[in-house]
Amino acid sequence: MQVLSVNITSIVHEGEWTGSEGKTGIDKRSAVGPVRFANQEVIGDVVVDRNHHGGYDQAVYAYAREDADWWEKEIGQSISNGRFGENLTTSGIDVNQALVGERWKIGTTILEVSQPRIPCRVFAGFWQRPTLIKDFMAAGKPGTYLRIIQEGEISAGDSIEVISKPNHAIRIADLYAAKNGERSKIEEIAAVKELSVKYQEWAQSVRN
Repeated sequence: MQVLSVNITSIVHEGEWTGSEGKTGIDKRSAVGPVRFANQEVIGDVVVDRNHHGGYDQAVYAYAREDADWWEKEIGQSISNGRFGENLTTSGIDVNQALVGERWKIGTTILEVSQPRIPCRVFAGFWQRPTLIKDFMAAGKPGTYLRIIQEGEISAGDSIEVISKPNHAIRIADLYAAKNGERSKIEEIAAVKELSVKYQEWAQSVRN
């Protein structure tokens, strides 16, 4: 299990598709050398719309190369690392099966799995694929956001070590499925103390 690349914003795009702020930092490319993860962000990256992106629960976004390869076959086009807007392109670990609250040691950092990525119209606009939100939700390969528990540096090639797992069975895939209308595990989800405040409130509202 390792990081294939660490990706940060290469170009800040502007246009009608870029959301309420009129610009976006979703276009990320592989960085050269170590990248620092601190202050609830990836140093050198650009987060424009902080109402919906970034912050403690969405400090880092990881997407698996294996899932990117699946998308390449699905849509018939080459997908470079960072194309999903991910900070970490991983290999050898199924990020969608990670438990909410499990912790990874990478380089000198410790990161904690927090919540899935929910696609938005900026993502669809960046890919120039109008059906992407629907396609992405149906595919069930959301990737995961992570919190920065211990600040440090990560470089391409660093190994990913799962150093702790919580005492529950709720995976990122389960949260994603619930967001997509599959509510059979909502009671279990609502009991997960590692959920973000936003997801705790959502889970409580859905089960009531």
